[in-house]
Amino acid sequence: MSSRPVAIDINPGEHLHWIIGGVTFNSDTILGTLIAGGILVILGLLIARGGSATKPTKLQLAFEMIITEVRRQVEGTLGIQTAPFVVPMAFTLFVFILLSNWIGLFPTGNHPEYVPPPTSDVNLTYALALIVILSMHFTGIRKNGVRKYYAHMFRKPYALIPLNFIEELMKPITLALRLFGNIFSGTIMVALIAALPAFALWLPTLLWRSFDLFIGLIQAFIFGLLTVLYFGSVKPHDTHDTHNTHEPQKENAAAH
Repeated sequence: MSSRPVAIDINPGEHLHWIIGGVTFNSDTILGTLIAGGILVILGLLIARGGSATKPTKLQLAFEMIITEVRRQVEGTLGIQTAPFVVPMAFTLFVFILLSNWIGLFPTGNHPEYVPPPTSDVNLTYALALIVILSMHFTGIRKNGVRKYYAHMFRKPYALIPLNFIEELMKPITLALRLFGNIFSGTIMVALIAALPAFALWLPTLLWRSFDLFIGLIQAFIFGLLTVLYFGSVKPHDTHDTHNTHEPQKENAAAH
């Protein structure tokens, strides 16, 4: 009696889709994105409606704790006044990505899932990464001018200039693929666990769901943190120079 391996049908990148005007739309990603965005809007409205400075709700306290941490990171990296929109932007991305990651914890029983985590679709993660990187470049140019903002790419040694360009081009790719890879691997693990016998299915499912919660939280936090760190490059480059120029004058005045 010979044992034969069991084939598991896992097709990376398989999505439910619509074809409209000859263009293919991943309907599961769109639906998951709308659900995550809808929940985010509802949470915001609930906080705005029940917000209080004297008797804050638990939901308000949770959001304020996250915003305080984001504000601290932004202040330490580039200063709130340099790009004040970074705080709401990074916070919104964090909550949206967290909700998107956790959508996969509620399976629909279909293969492929009707509503998988939308962040397991590289199209969405590329879109989020491009929003961050293009906003960073736009803000950097507006604050410093084209010449000052991109001056670091043309510094010595000149042989590294091509590598500097490659580094800039790779930022949205690495930002997108880091999120996509971690969440997509979770969908593969769910498919593998589903192939186990029914009597042994509950334990690995419970363990993986718990781990998936943690991974979804960490990946959302990393994306939000990298958003803040990337915007650190938009800080006006003459800030330190101005400070250093006036410092000797203050010392001389104090000496006199």
